[in-house]
Amino acid sequence: MAFALTLSELARWVDGDIVRGGLDLSLAGMAALDAAGPQDVSFLGNEKYHGQFLKTQAAAVIVPRGVTDGPAACALVAVDNPSLAFAVVVRHFAAAVKKFTPGIHPRAFVDPTAVLDPTKVCIHAGAVVMAGVNIGDGSDIGPNSVIYDDAVIGQDCRILANVTVRERCVLGDRVILQPGAVIGSDGYGYEFSQGRHVKIDQVGIVEIANDVEIGANTTIDRARFGKTQIGEGSKIDNLVQIGHNVVIGKHCLIISQTGISGSSHLGDYVTSAGQVGIGGHVSIGDKAVLSARTAVTTNLPGGEVYAGKPALPMREDMKLQVLVRRLPKLIERVKALEAALQSQGSAE
Repeated sequence: MAFALTLSELARWVDGDIVRGGLDLSLAGMAALDAAGPQDVSFLGNEKYHGQFLKTQAAAVIVPRGVTDGPAACALVAVDNPSLAFAVVVRHFAAAVKKFTPGIHPRAFVDPTAVLDPTKVCIHAGAVVMAGVNIGDGSDIGPNSVIYDDAVIGQDCRILANVTVRERCVLGDRVILQPGAVIGSDGYGYEFSQGRHVKIDQVGIVEIANDVEIGANTTIDRARFGKTQIGEGSKIDNLVQIGHNVVIGKHCLIISQTGISGSSHLGDYVTSAGQVGIGGHVSIGDKAVLSARTAVTTNLPGGEVYAGKPALPMREDMKLQVLVRRLPKLIERVKALEAALQSQGSAE
């Protein structure tokens, strides 16, 4: 119960109001509404789960403001955004199982020229830290990860298992790299000469700003020259490919299986849904939203929701799809009219 919290502490942390329940009520865990027990806290983030809320065994539930029903024995804390508030709870209880033990495992390799404080970083078994690497305090380098020459890892970063950070790439503070991520692989650059594809050297780097998270098996290519850049606070899902010299702005959301071709530029707060394809050398404005499987081939202004192949404002694409679905009936009508005209011509 070392990580238990009281209802009053919970309300203070999530900036909520206690609708019902004692201030000293002890909460020892977290769970979904239908799985929560008498010492758990849960949340009502979507109205479609209201039925589960009415039956929950949770000790306390974080609810939207205005909600006052639910089991009589269940304490309620009202907030503006229950899902976001519950993330605070998750973070608290996750600390109970998250272990950070500074030190260098005997089966890790750290080059003598690497700059780090072994009493303030954690290097796991099988990890390789090459010459000239700089690792900030509080950072955790996972098993079998490889940090190449002269790379920079900021403070409090989490580099999970089997990650590769190539030479000279730079990570800011509190960056999370999920298992299998590759930062700074060669950009896909070739020139066709004398019947062969000749590799073009990729001599730039990847620069990742503070508070970025990169998903599992995502790859970010180093620039041909200069930098491939990922802006502060952006969150990139699993299985994403980002090409050389791409610039992604602040607080973007890039969802699984998105592919971004070289030298494209995304503004701040751009959302790219699953399986979006973005062509090379295009710009996408701030706060644009690319719905699933959108194909971007030209520059797109910000502040708009896009869909389709090629990308169009969603309303235009929806109208186009309606017209496309009408084509079979229109073709039948045309054929019927042609037949009628032919029959009339024959009669004359």
